[in-house]
Amino acid sequence: MPDLRVSIVQSMLRWEDATGNRVMFTEKLAVLKGTTDLVVLPEMFTTGFSMRSAELAEAMDGPTLSWMREQAAMLDAALYGSAIIADRGGYFNRGLFVRPDGQVTVYDKRHLFRFANEHEHFAPGQERVVVDWRGWRILLQICFDLRFPVFARNRRVVGHNDYDLVLYVANWPEARRHPWSTLLLARAIENQAYVAGVNRTGMDGKGLHYSGDSVIIDPKGEVIAAVDPSRDGIKTARLDMAALNDFRAKFPVAQDADGFDLLN
Repeated sequence: MPDLRVSIVQSMLRWEDATGNRVMFTEKLAVLKGTTDLVVLPEMFTTGFSMRSAELAEAMDGPTLSWMREQAAMLDAALYGSAIIADRGGYFNRGLFVRPDGQVTVYDKRHLFRFANEHEHFAPGQERVVVDWRGWRILLQICFDLRFPVFARNRRVVGHNDYDLVLYVANWPEARRHPWSTLLLARAIENQAYVAGVNRTGMDGKGLHYSGDSVIIDPKGEVIAAVDPSRDGIKTARLDMAALNDFRAKFPVAQDADGFDLLN
């Protein structure tokens, strides 16, 4: 099974300026051409964590998805990040996983951040989404989902774990940076999976500060790539499938995991 090169992109975001953010990320991502298989962007990477869903939402065929398709094709890599999307008469904080051939998988954020009234401006997702990409099974998550371990619990399906890598894209304020870093480590260890957590930097339009603390963590809980806190930057790590399978075989925690069903 091939290794997977994953690039995490930590950046400030221009407040509610989708065009400006797309231009900015175009410049940042150009250096990754031919060097990566998967690029992970922050949550709401075109607007920042704004609750002006009605004013800022795009349709699925809007400019942000078109831009992601162009970037994925240019890089020959998949892209994942979230944006404000209008669909089915509602608004969603929607994760977009876009492949180089233009194919798109969506994940709508399930756990909306009540503390910021996100639940009043967006509809919650209902589905847990795992995508297949270049031989890897990848669980898609967004920000506040990180606090809910049952939703991210790795399951045994047909003799194997149902995912190998989980992606968390976030606008997670600096004031709560310790839980962010701690919970990312926990998700990797308890699920015997790689974790990539990508957070923004800078200050948003509400005056909240973000330190980033973006990382890639291996299944044993070791940080294998990290962007310096409070700085914009990109880091790429090579994820080793053979090492992952060997660790799971030698320490088969999943065989004793409890079964459960998610209830709405």
